[in-house]
Amino acid sequence: MLSSTTSINNFLAPGNLRKVHHIAINVQDMQASRYFYGTILGLHELSGDEVPATLVELVAAGKVANFITPDGTILDLFGTPDLTPPDPNPEKSFTRAYHLAFDIDPQLFEQAVAVIRDNQIAIAHGPVTRPTGKGVYFYDPDGFMIEIRCDPIEE
Repeated sequence: MLSSTTSINNFLAPGNLRKVHHIAINVQDMQASRYFYGTILGLHELSGDEVPATLVELVAAGKVANFITPDGTILDLFGTPDLTPPDPNPEKSFTRAYHLAFDIDPQLFEQAVAVIRDNQIAIAHGPVTRPTGKGVYFYDPDGFMIEIRCDPIEE
């Protein structure tokens, strides 16, 4: 807990944190998750010299897979075969993280929804239209909620 007497020097200044470096997710079925993130969502899976040096052995052993988003954020999947959520119903959040959102060009939003449907991925919520844009929510193979969203189309 911070006290009112804490020195300003004990805090990071706005802008000191530059960006999200990576997001790590535990997955039960590595093969299903690699297919989901790499094939269905179209993220590039790192291989060879692209793999961070600290993860080379784990990637070679099939325990980790790394993907990169178009903005450079790394998504690390850590294979955890014994992973089970406290509740099998994915609508009941079981971690502090609520969902992972990917931004897409507004012109491609309906195509993304069609890909989700064509792959028979159950849509948890949406598509929805809000003043901030459109979004659709669905689950990855481990029940972690994913959102694909876009800004409103500029007229």
